[in-house]
Amino acid sequence: MKPRIAITMGDPAGVGPELCLRALAEASLQDVAAPVVFGNFALLQRVSQACGLPLPALVLTDVTQVTTAAGPAILDLPGLPGDAVTPGSVDASTGLAAYHCITAAIDAALNGAVDGICTAPIHKEALQAAGISHPGHTEILSERTGAERICMMLTSEQITVSLVTTHLGLCDVPAALDTGRVRETIDLTADAMRRLRGHEPHLVVCGLNPHAGEGGLFGRNEEANIILPAIEAARADGLHIEGPLPPDTAFLPERLQATDATICMYHDQGLIPLKMLAFDRAVNVTLGLPIVRTSVDHGTALDLAWQGKARPGSMFEAVRLAARLSQ
Repeated sequence: MKPRIAITMGDPAGVGPELCLRALAEASLQDVAAPVVFGNFALLQRVSQACGLPLPALVLTDVTQVTTAAGPAILDLPGLPGDAVTPGSVDASTGLAAYHCITAAIDAALNGAVDGICTAPIHKEALQAAGISHPGHTEILSERTGAERICMMLTSEQITVSLVTTHLGLCDVPAALDTGRVRETIDLTADAMRRLRGHEPHLVVCGLNPHAGEGGLFGRNEEANIILPAIEAARADGLHIEGPLPPDTAFLPERLQATDATICMYHDQGLIPLKMLAFDRAVNVTLGLPIVRTSVDHGTALDLAWQGKARPGSMFEAVRLAARLSQ
């Protein structure tokens, strides 16, 4: 039986609804998964007409119907804005709609109605306008599932990165680092790579500062005091791991070829090389959850909303990976 994958609509004013419709219509995905979009049918109808995309024949009205859905489907969630949404706009109503889609999908996964979830992009400013304090999916997932040890990993054929810290300003990153958190990210990444690669992984850990601190000349010696102890402890447990390496050489082509995943201290340290090498093909995975969750590697692209121009590659890969991890 193919795994049932809930695809959340994302922010209705962005490219998420288009990506959802493209995923439902993609024949190659039907071979590996039974996708169900959690969203608003009236809004998806509007996007279908605007982008010239087909709608699935199956529309569900209750989450209990998901377990017996015979093909690609839409679960029409009540109370979400449909006709009122303006594409390309940032609004509290769209932030709240995106949040409701996410929480409905998480609950469905926790209750066993779906085998995994795949999320379309949300807009953080719209979330904040709706009174949702979480800065992104990762934090919502952590609270909703009660997971205590999580991290964000983004993976593709060319490059895989995991993040010790996620949605923080750079000024807040050093204070958020500690040896336990670095080790936690290493362990979660190693476990994920064993599942995905089928062998003991070779990991690389970046330093925080330029030149990995240059022996304490840059920064506050975070490399020696925080990062290195985590690496040494992981190595003592048998992990094949290098670092802390200077971030500006950690992603050289020859090093990437010999590396299964790179542990990065902050968001852009990992996301810049990943998006250079694998934009629209990489997949975001939340590690440490009691459920499977994948996502696209890009944002809401409000400037492209409802125009039929959204590139669906990352969404397709995210659905495929969710199905694979669910098995």
